Amino acid sequence: MAKKPKKQQQSGGTPATVALTAASAAFTLHAYEHDPASASYGEEAAEALGVSPERVFKTLVADVDGELTVAVVPVAGSLDLKALASAVGGKRATMADPAAAERTTGYVRGGISPLGQRKRLRTVVDSSAEAYETVCVSAGRRGLEVELSPKDLTGLTSAVVAPIGREGRAV
Repeated sequence: MAKKPKKQQQSGGTPATVALTAASAAFTLHAYEHDPASASYGEEAAEALGVSPERVFKTLVADVDGELTVAVVPVAGSLDLKALASAVGGKRATMADPAAAERTTGYVRGGISPLGQRKRLRTVVDSSAEAYETVCVSAGRRGLEVELSPKDLTGLTSAVVAPIGREGRAV
């Protein structure tokens, strides 16, 4: 019996872009020059792309009752940890240890994508995403964003959609 050929990651691709391509999802990649001195990866992306910070979403990893969970919220706001825990039926949420988040997702901080993670984590996308035709999320490395429909984002990540973001910057 012949072995199935393994899918090769295209040159310059990331696990996120490979997952999008494999799913035949419509998406647009946006690359920009990442400034290592930037205080906020998400705000840097919004500014570099000329996109409203409400339409650019950051991927945060939290610990909900001992289970790592991905939260996707606008860079213009912050994550409501209590709302995240509630959205997945948990009691308490805290931000995950950055090393654990990197190890589990396979991405580096500032480049964690909700797509193509090493270990698929339960995911919650802030309900504000549904107000836009397309949103931007990390494509798997600093300086690379992917623009796609909120429907594709939630479908490809099997995400729950819930109001987990709040106005104002913090987490």
